[in-house]
Amino acid sequence: MTELEKVSEATMRFMRGKYVCDEVGNGKDELKFRRAGKTVLTIYIREGRYDFLVIFGKAEREKFEARRNEFPKKLRDIYDNSKTYHDGKWMMIPVADMKTLEAVKELVMIKKKPNRKPFPKENAVYSRCGMRCDLCVHYTGGTISDELRKELKERVGRLYDPDGYGDNMMLCPGGTKKDCGSCGKLDCAKGKGLNACFECAEFPCGNCGIVTCGIDARSTSAEDVTLAVLPYVDGQYGN
Repeated sequence: MTELEKVSEATMRFMRGKYVCDEVGNGKDELKFRRAGKTVLTIYIREGRYDFLVIFGKAEREKFEARRNEFPKKLRDIYDNSKTYHDGKWMMIPVADMKTLEAVKELVMIKKKPNRKPFPKENAVYSRCGMRCDLCVHYTGGTISDELRKELKERVGRLYDPDGYGDNMMLCPGGTKKDCGSCGKLDCAKGKGLNACFECAEFPCGNCGIVTCGIDARSTSAEDVTLAVLPYVDGQYGN
């Protein structure tokens, strides 16, 4: 995986894991994360990088100034040189490496406090790769009602494959046993001599789960992200 691909996947894991947002894309090169009519972050897809637009109002600028020495000089310079309009200071930040992304994450959390709550863990069933079987449309372990399964079919089908989630949809008892089948996601765990991802001290990480999502300029509702994406990533969102 290239550094830019790591940035892309880590960005989506961060935004979806920390925030309940509608993702509004233009189908080309722009993706906005919006909540209650307000934009938390805008990402522009460029050649060899992403441009992150973060807008700070007065309160956010005060928070940044109180912490400015925590940020790398590159971001301090962008902040100082960014123009302030009636709706705030517009910072356009080129991101092509993980170090810059980590600093931008802090800016986003100054912009908006994370609002995603974790999935309840009481009846959690984890697959060997870390996804939440108990929240999966395919799972037959009794955690999915007929009504919820119908809703999940629509949501998952809308994002991945509408034709694959009809009456003949594959059902599964859960990938929790040693004989659950081969999975490329488990190669990392196997290489460490482990049976499952959640046995690893580094779990969860970008290698576990089933869905690998990068920055894409398409629109996805916050509800679809919650019910049709996050259960298949690593099952640990909100921690």
